[in-house]
Amino acid sequence: MKIIIDAMGGDNAPAAPVKAAVKAAEELDVEIILVGKNDILDKELSQYSYKKNKITVVNADEVISNHEEPAKAVRSKKEASVVVAAKLLKNGDGDAMLSMGNTGALLASGLLIVGRIKGISRPALATLLPSAKGPKMLIDAGANTNCKSDNLVQFAIMGSIYMRNVLAIENPTVGLMSNGEEEGKGDELTKETYPKLKNAPINFIGNIEGRDVMEGTADVIVCDGFVGNVILKTVEGMGHVVSRKVKGMFMRGFITKLAALFVMKGLNEFKQTMDYREYGGAPLLGTKRPVIKGHGSSDAKAVFSAIYQAKKFVETNVTDEIVKNINSMEDKAND
Repeated sequence: MKIIIDAMGGDNAPAAPVKAAVKAAEELDVEIILVGKNDILDKELSQYSYKKNKITVVNADEVISNHEEPAKAVRSKKEASVVVAAKLLKNGDGDAMLSMGNTGALLASGLLIVGRIKGISRPALATLLPSAKGPKMLIDAGANTNCKSDNLVQFAIMGSIYMRNVLAIENPTVGLMSNGEEEGKGDELTKETYPKLKNAPINFIGNIEGRDVMEGTADVIVCDGFVGNVILKTVEGMGHVVSRKVKGMFMRGFITKLAALFVMKGLNEFKQTMDYREYGGAPLLGTKRPVIKGHGSSDAKAVFSAIYQAKKFVETNVTDEIVKNINSMEDKAND
């Protein structure tokens, strides 16, 4: 299996992607294609001992920054690392691709170059969030800010397949984000989506509210990309604040530092559950081949987790399952 990495994307590129690639090539039985400037990547790789047949460098002389207009940059910068990576994936030179760079550029590359699955109107960004009951999926997390009810139904189906195949949740529950649990609650989009989700081939449990996200009430949380991105950024911010406050509380003096020794194991476990690095990246569900967006501030540990996630994505045939489900729904609609 070959995993393509945009090695120039992200705050810690190329050091983090290269370090993670070396570890993945050794521990995950995968081949890695690093895309970026040859001289920079070769210099970074020279620090490590690795099997030369496991890691390949493909040159890309340009980088799309976070300040550029994504679609325009993807069309004009033909030699940008994320564009070259997407072309390699489209041409079958790799099985999945990963980037920690400009989110919009990755979404545009996934849609314009890799292409969407026939029948999927809008690919969706799906991210795993920590909760009291383990990781849960939020979909869409920011790819589509203006959605129709049929889009949300497809998001629910794709999210369910991913959670079942990759996280081995046998019958994942699906909740529709709203401002109340009752069926009649929500805006027009939510009200229109609710009955369609009841008839979809998923384990729909009804509306859920914001407080249910961290409680882990649903395995798959469905909403449009605007709401999803607000939830995502709120959870990330809360994690940083809680971690900082707890650390400050235990560092106040000798007695509190002593107390910290007795609860250190529990604190570390809590920190681990809130650490995005443990969950890898956010898959862009609905593209013809697996595309994953890593966190912009990913270190080597986070990139390694995303590589592992990409491997599971491919091994469990998520894309094929989505195609089968969408085709089945279309057949039923035409009967």
